[in-house]
Amino acid sequence: MKSHSFSKIVLLLVVMVAVWATSCKEESLVSPDAQLVESYDATLPLSWNTLFLEIDRYSPGYRPPAAARLLAYTGLAAYESAVPGMPEYNTLRYQFQGLNLPVADLAKEYHWPASINATYATMFRLFYPHVSAQHKAKITALENQFNKEYRASVGEEVFTRSQEFGAAVAESVYAFSATDTPGHEAYLNPRPASYIPPAVGPNGEKLWQPTFPDYTAALFPYWGGVRTFGMNSTDLLAQPPIPYSEDASSLFYQQANEVRTIVNLNNFTTQWVAEFWSDDIFELTFEPAARQIAIANILVDQEDIRLDVALELYAKMGMALCDVGVAVWNSKYIYNVIRPIEYVRTVMEPGWNTALNNPLNNVQSMTPEFPAYPSGHSGFGGAGSSVMAEIFGNNTTYTDVCHNGRIEFNSTPRTYNTIMEAGVENAYSRLPLGVHFRMDCDEGLRLGYLASKRVSELPWHN
Repeated sequence: MKSHSFSKIVLLLVVMVAVWATSCKEESLVSPDAQLVESYDATLPLSWNTLFLEIDRYSPGYRPPAAARLLAYTGLAAYESAVPGMPEYNTLRYQFQGLNLPVADLAKEYHWPASINATYATMFRLFYPHVSAQHKAKITALENQFNKEYRASVGEEVFTRSQEFGAAVAESVYAFSATDTPGHEAYLNPRPASYIPPAVGPNGEKLWQPTFPDYTAALFPYWGGVRTFGMNSTDLLAQPPIPYSEDASSLFYQQANEVRTIVNLNNFTTQWVAEFWSDDIFELTFEPAARQIAIANILVDQEDIRLDVALELYAKMGMALCDVGVAVWNSKYIYNVIRPIEYVRTVMEPGWNTALNNPLNNVQSMTPEFPAYPSGHSGFGGAGSSVMAEIFGNNTTYTDVCHNGRIEFNSTPRTYNTIMEAGVENAYSRLPLGVHFRMDCDEGLRLGYLASKRVSELPWHN
């Protein structure tokens, strides 16, 4: 009899613990009445990221790495605005100290696309207050296009609740961005006059200075202090570059001579590859971080993925691109490695030119306005291709049509048999352009792969 009573008590305790655990479980549990995010296709985020590419091309101050940071916060907000309807995914709210997000009332019904739409529209308005009236109108038009569809399909009450939740998530994520002083609104002053680059290193080596022909001031010299999402502080410093030397037998000299020789021997194909990945000219193309989003858009459309997978993709892309941007720019202004054009002209061949020209203002032989090591293009290419390979599978063939319609160079699309192959081509395209040493590309790729790995290690899935 006592044994029977004891068993009943144990059973009661088990039930009580189960009820307690259920009541305390993370709010990412999905309401039984809610439509799952996986039931929808990726049209919504694809449309917003297509508009992003257009705005990115013309948005002052949002060159790399600032655009990558915008992508990180926008991707995170879109993901969090729908994760209550994604039972296979976790919220990331507890991964970032200071991120305070609203909580969905899962006793009520939500329409997650309406929530996501409000998030994108709100984030674009908050991050792009300075863009043209035409682009602001396009943000409103895209928002209204989807709102009209969603309001008609779910009714006013559910639509309004969902929209308000998405906007609240966006505002909370933007408030979190505002606590990152070095990065938040840095686009307003991308070339601070307070920064004076050192001319000579501790061993007497020549360091980077504003570069021929336009001698533009340093871009984002304090970016190394920007908040990251997956990378830790020890990840943010690149491996030491090859030591500077003007000795013809030195590795540094040999790397410079390789760049000089490749540029001098450029043929149709090498010049085409160099220009195909350039994305260096403001108002001519989107910038290098956005180029990775352009490729992601191609793959999203081609592979017809679900909405929840698309939200994961764009969130991971943004965070990895942001993190590698911080690591690369942090390292650039610690090592201050001279650009190939300054070295080659001083040591090897006076009058030597890069293959990077600006067809908008006819400035010839350009070089980006920051130190050489490591390469930003390579970092973004490594991070972006690695995330996309994780989501789609590396052996996914696609054709890059990003430059269709351009007439100032050969804009013929290029086809890739693997996703990682394109990332590597992107990285080493900087050699025939004449703006980077091989070591810059090597280390940029390594940092990009590391950024992707660190972001993927976050607890995305249950």
